[in-house]
Amino acid sequence: MGIETEYGVLQPGRPLANPMLMSSQVVTTYRALVASQGAARGPARWDYDDEDPLSDARGFRLHRASAHPSLLTDDPTRPAPSGDAAVDVTLQEIDRPSVEEYDDPSAANVILTNGARLYVDHAHPEYSSPEVTGPRDGVRWDVAGERIMLAACRELARVPGAEVVLYKNNVDGKGASYGTHENYLVEREVPFATLVDVVTPFLVTRQVFTGSGRVGLGQAGEDAGFQVSQRADYIEAEVGLETTLRRPIVNTRDEPHADRSRWRRLHLIVGDANHLEVATYLKLGTTSLVLWLTENLGRLADAGHGVRAELAALRLADPVEDVRRVSRDLDLRAPLDLADGRRMTALEIQREYARLVRSAVVALDGTPDAETAEVLDRWDSVLERLGTDRDLCAREVEWVAKLRVLEAMRRRDALGWDHPRLAALDLQWSDVRPERGVYHRLLAAGAVERLVDEREVAHAVEHAPADTRAYFRGEVMARFGDQVSAASWDSVIFDVAGARSLQRVPMLDPLRGTRAHIGALLDASPDAAALLAGLSGPG
Repeated sequence: MGIETEYGVLQPGRPLANPMLMSSQVVTTYRALVASQGAARGPARWDYDDEDPLSDARGFRLHRASAHPSLLTDDPTRPAPSGDAAVDVTLQEIDRPSVEEYDDPSAANVILTNGARLYVDHAHPEYSSPEVTGPRDGVRWDVAGERIMLAACRELARVPGAEVVLYKNNVDGKGASYGTHENYLVEREVPFATLVDVVTPFLVTRQVFTGSGRVGLGQAGEDAGFQVSQRADYIEAEVGLETTLRRPIVNTRDEPHADRSRWRRLHLIVGDANHLEVATYLKLGTTSLVLWLTENLGRLADAGHGVRAELAALRLADPVEDVRRVSRDLDLRAPLDLADGRRMTALEIQREYARLVRSAVVALDGTPDAETAEVLDRWDSVLERLGTDRDLCAREVEWVAKLRVLEAMRRRDALGWDHPRLAALDLQWSDVRPERGVYHRLLAAGAVERLVDEREVAHAVEHAPADTRAYFRGEVMARFGDQVSAASWDSVIFDVAGARSLQRVPMLDPLRGTRAHIGALLDASPDAAALLAGLSGPG
């Protein structure tokens, strides 16, 4: 699993500053900063060869000429592949790119030593975290992204007139929204229609503990008020390929960044950017458990478990409208119409999912592992307290914490929800600068719960997770970055002096390339040539 976060960007005193230029400055400044510290070397570009953003999980590919430009996240000069490429687990020799392909000045992109990618996406600086195997690591490398963005801001502020401020949020208050996307590895054998049926009611209602809160109702905040989620007003379809218009609850992009015959990547764009670590933890943990449940429906049926019928009974009559309905239900009591005519609240639906997951874990595994048990217990606890007194969750649930701060200001100064000071505080909540961000002030005061400490975060800024292929990507950038021509989620391309061509190392299995798998070879390799020789040798 992993999280991609597009950060809001502005330049103080220059409301019309070019966001593309500012975003590029953030990325290139951080690249220069880490290069000066010896933490990254080489102008490695992004390898687009295996990207195919127009492939739809419903069984078709959108024609490039029909696609909205925002969908063309691969190399726009490359035509879409005509079919699935064969899986190749050997080293591949490829031609060196032309100067124009290799040195594109518009491609602000950094492949980081922690396995993440920092680049410009849709006029925003984006941090795409490395692949992790658990929600606590998801939190660790997500917060590392915040520190990376902060370092870029600090460095830019040293240059007169170049200051840029970054916000980890999802709306600009003027009608635009930008994404915090989640990615989950899911077994390919799960029919996509089944995946949609199972996860949709869950995604619609999980905002009760994942929402980060927003001042304003409507895409441009045209109506006064407060709501649970920043993204709710921008969700306009149940399923779809788009990410910047007609945004769906379930995105259908079929771009696995892995062995297509074994896996798909569930790409979710419905969620909020979170600062509260427990909210991120629960977002990743509960969603991955629901996906595990979906993958195991067959085993559960064989064991006589009736979970499939119980999940079908949770289907919503109007899920798109319910995204907004749940977001506006601050008391968490609004009933939602189910497809079978019954009505349940968002909290009741979430309790059903938690119960079904726990029951399935016991049925198949007996006693859950420690991290699964921790997620299940926290899930149950938060839902119980939200149903009793939501303020009991103010240390864990972001929208509750934000609402408490806003309500205190409203009471103190007799402000209506349409007062601009409230909108300003909402924005300031997400400022990545500790001395300015409201969240960071609460953190310093001990008013919100932390799951990871700064020592762990500092390590995650520079080092990749050890138990996924991100370890290989990050380590080769740290050790042999000047010999890496390009990289992507599922490949690294080396340019070794004296070699007749570039050499591409495919990484189609996200659980290979780990420290356990490749660490000894990396430690024994004085240079990239020795590493490649070891990779191509026996065993």
